[in-house]
Amino acid sequence: MTDRLHRALALIDRANAADPKGEAVVYGQRMSAELARLFPGASDVLQVAARGQHVERWLLPRSDYPEGKAGYLDWRREQGRRHAERVAGNMAEAGFPAGDCERVGVLLRKEGIKRDPEVQALEDVICFVFLKFHFTPFAAGRDAEQTLDIVRKTARKMSAAGRMRVLEEFDLPAPLAQAFGEA
Repeated sequence: MTDRLHRALALIDRANAADPKGEAVVYGQRMSAELARLFPGASDVLQVAARGQHVERWLLPRSDYPEGKAGYLDWRREQGRRHAERVAGNMAEAGFPAGDCERVGVLLRKEGIKRDPEVQALEDVICFVFLKFHFTPFAAGRDAEQTLDIVRKTARKMSAAGRMRVLEEFDLPAPLAQAFGEA
């Protein structure tokens, strides 16, 4: 690990350590671990993007935006913009060149998903972390059709290779596995 990569990750962890719920550092570490497992040759920029994907997310609560899909999408776009800005600042402070700082913004705003291999890799990692650590409690409060809808949406975001790995690594009930197979 290069010195500047180490510094950038430490700056993100320091920012996330202020999370009042104490979840942000763990989430960032899970993202880094899944990235290393799924994409062991990931660039430094992708490694920083994975760690900073939710940097200081709690500072912009979902409740600040209207209910419904439009409000949710506005909130997500603003989160992506804020994360990109914050992480790029961390990278600059750690000594990354301006081009890398700009590139991390592309990844965190998910510009070029399905076309840009690094943006897609980041999205696959996000989906793996969701499925591995957050899906079960998330699904517990939803009925079967809502759960299936979330699985379909998750599968559509992923690459074909990512979906295949999900089917290999997770013991999904038949309707959920079928949703991944059909995506």
